[in-house]
Amino acid sequence: MKSKIVILLLLGMSWAAAAQQSISLSGTVTDDVSGDPLPGVAVFFPDLRQGALTDGDGRYSVGPLPLIRTEIQVSLLGHQTIVQYVDLKTVRTLDFNLKESNATLNEVVVTGLTGTETKRNSPAPVTIVTPEALRGQASSNLIDALAKQPGVSQITTGGGISKPVIRGMGYNRVLVVTDGVRQEGQQWGDEHGVEVDAESVNSVEILKGPASLMYGSDAMAGVLVLHGAAVPPLGKIGVSAGAEYQSNNGLLSYTVNTSGNQHGLVWNWRWTQKAAHDYRNAADGLVPNSRYREQGVSGLIGLSKRWGYSHLKLSWYHLMPGMVEGEREVDGTLEASDDGKSYRPGLPFQHVNHYKAVWDNSLVLGEGSLKATVGYQLNRRQEFEESAQEPGLDFRLHTLNYNLYYKSPETNGWKRVAGVGGMWQRSENLGEEVLIPSYNLFDSGTYFTTCKDLGYWHLSAGIRADARWLRSHALEGRFAPFSRTFLGITGSVGAIRNLGENANLRLNLSRGFRAPNVSELGSNGEHEGTFRYEIGNPDLKPEYSWQLDAGFDYSSEKISAEVSLFTNLVQNYIYLGRSTGEMVEDAPVFRFLSGLAWLSGGEATVDVHPVERLHFENAFSYVSAVRPGEPEESRYLPFTPAPRWLSTLRYDLIRDGKVLNNTYISAQMDWNFAQNRIYAAGGTETATSGYILLNLAAGTDFRLKGKTVASLYLTADNLLDTVYQNHLSRLKYAAVNPVTGVQGVFNPGRNLGVKLILKW
Repeated sequence: MKSKIVILLLLGMSWAAAAQQSISLSGTVTDDVSGDPLPGVAVFFPDLRQGALTDGDGRYSVGPLPLIRTEIQVSLLGHQTIVQYVDLKTVRTLDFNLKESNATLNEVVVTGLTGTETKRNSPAPVTIVTPEALRGQASSNLIDALAKQPGVSQITTGGGISKPVIRGMGYNRVLVVTDGVRQEGQQWGDEHGVEVDAESVNSVEILKGPASLMYGSDAMAGVLVLHGAAVPPLGKIGVSAGAEYQSNNGLLSYTVNTSGNQHGLVWNWRWTQKAAHDYRNAADGLVPNSRYREQGVSGLIGLSKRWGYSHLKLSWYHLMPGMVEGEREVDGTLEASDDGKSYRPGLPFQHVNHYKAVWDNSLVLGEGSLKATVGYQLNRRQEFEESAQEPGLDFRLHTLNYNLYYKSPETNGWKRVAGVGGMWQRSENLGEEVLIPSYNLFDSGTYFTTCKDLGYWHLSAGIRADARWLRSHALEGRFAPFSRTFLGITGSVGAIRNLGENANLRLNLSRGFRAPNVSELGSNGEHEGTFRYEIGNPDLKPEYSWQLDAGFDYSSEKISAEVSLFTNLVQNYIYLGRSTGEMVEDAPVFRFLSGLAWLSGGEATVDVHPVERLHFENAFSYVSAVRPGEPEESRYLPFTPAPRWLSTLRYDLIRDGKVLNNTYISAQMDWNFAQNRIYAAGGTETATSGYILLNLAAGTDFRLKGKTVASLYLTADNLLDTVYQNHLSRLKYAAVNPVTGVQGVFNPGRNLGVKLILKW
């Protein structure tokens, strides 16, 4: 009976939404200085997932649209983005004038506490990685492409596997959200990357600091929100293809995409293939089995109408990385069993398959909206060590995600969101070898957020309650069963003071929560890819944090600057420590420990624009991660990134050209400082020397009749072929080189890249 009532209510809301009247919005977009019409400008409604591109005369038309008050976003590369509210009950035409961006901080839309929000009104620090920034650099995977952003690092295992780290915290403390749901691919493992096709990601939001309020447990350090391409404009059908080559590891990548919108029926499908052979550096030569292969298929099909939208998203991602062990020949070099140019990994290697289906819905109800998302994910991870046919470790993880929330209409400057979300999981061990117990998990959270615009002041707050139930299964002689319940109350309160049009002050206090994962609680086995034997602790308590963020940003025609500072006190911080002298099966034993942790630091960025088209960008990141009251050898948290300074000089050769457009050249210095503040107890970590990398890049778009038909990008990373080890590289702890006496494998050397994208 209850299910019938729910179905009738949903049908009633759908009929009510569909019965709403609709209109179209049209207008012209011109250059603010010359007054010339601007073609190719994106006019987009974020909450409605509808938009259009201006034609050769700068005209646009979007519809059908509901009669509500909502946000509109107008953007074009090289120009300042416009974000404002429009009342569609009374407005039918709306014109815009765009200014060149220069060094001004663009006003972009981000995922805020109350749905979509402008970055200007976000109390916590947010970084936006644009499509141009993603495409314009050479990278081995998505996280590698994001690791140059201030405050973001990566834990790497060779070229194919990267795990995100935000402000010194990684693993299950960083949440990745894609297609509207949290990515669940057994992130507890060191050599478990993020199973997402980088080509399917159009832009990324990096939320720094506890985001438990919006996403629940595991968002203590921050969130990477991955956005796909926007729904195509009504009547638009497009096809694109891309290819990439990188010299260091012979990387070859191909992708094909088709998308369209016919009468509100929308689709977007993509296929990607990528492969790389062993990478090279001047110290090790070719690094055997650092090769990897990727495949991905993803698609969207659905409806975008005046009543809202309903989209079904399907994806399959396959990763086959080799596992580097670091053995050397007599001369101390790493030599492959073949010529090192094979694209098929040898033993040991992984097979990872990730399947996902997400049903994303939004209904316009009056001037508010009801959003419902349901997702299912299946992650199958196999590790082949002795045989290419029979896996040793074999994990299968089922995850069901759900999120339902109502976004109320803006009234007198107030915005409100209330909802419920969570997930169900079941993990199975299918191989002969085991590392963690099989388990069942269910969690649920209820939240409420609000914000108020008071002119020069913008206030926001929210509260959330979470509960997680975890039950592990016994395995005779290996795992004892256990059941745990974790409860968390989180919240956030923030304020922004607008100091006129060019400057803002920000202050935000947030409470984070993370339940221990099953590896931390119950692991018991040798993890072949991590060079250690891991033992969990079933009595671990949840992590709770208090973080204070303070920020200041300033923008003018000649300079823009932003400073973000934080201090974060974490109770029951969980980490791995090596047990002195303890060995199991010839592998060193590492145990999961916990204690008080204090992390602090921040990021500072400055973009100087002395003359038109010239940018001198600098970004500095620093994290201090200590365990108060502990002796020197165990005072610092393991895997804390070294201080980093990125300095980029960029010159835009051509803007708004008829044949070449957005043409630029750039030179970059990437200075990673020495990291001597290490967790030395038991020999867990070793210090890392500093190093400087020199990178060059160039790129351009090609236009035909005012439309971009192709883009070309050229890159040269580590131009001087510097030999270095990043402090967060796990290969740093591979076997000692008998000739040099240096432990571990070095990072990749010089790498030249070329990328071409064609559009029809």
